[in-house]
Amino acid sequence: MRAVVQRVRSAYVDVDQQTTGAIDHGLMVLLGVATGDDSQDVAYLVDKMINLRIFEDEAGKMNLSLLQVGGEVLAVSQFTLLADCRKGRRPGFSNAAPPQIANELYQLFVSRLRDNNVKVECGVFQADMQVHLINDGPVTLLLDSRKEF
Repeated sequence: MRAVVQRVRSAYVDVDQQTTGAIDHGLMVLLGVATGDDSQDVAYLVDKMINLRIFEDEAGKMNLSLLQVGGEVLAVSQFTLLADCRKGRRPGFSNAAPPQIANELYQLFVSRLRDNNVKVECGVFQADMQVHLINDGPVTLLLDSRKEF
């Protein structure tokens, strides 16, 4: 499971010119579900995201977590995060989980965030979406539940 996490001042997502989710200060999360991902991958990413110390304290140091600042999350599913671009010019998506499994794990991700008292807004699974955000910092991180560094 992969997530692009951006610290934002605000973010919203539109589907068919209608806003389906909007947040103020918090995290914009693009989430991709890979073949073989399960609830352990969800638990890892949720725990990592809500506890990352990427928000500034009163001294201007990145020292506070999403939970500590009362930040919100805008979660948008994005299977293209699993694209394999190593060969040719057309990305391959065979690493992405099938839609039914991906949606189940995406919904579990949102539910686990809410279980941690995080306000979560969402895009629409498999929809054509327009995402708008004001990146704060900018701070953008790539998290992967299976990647070892």
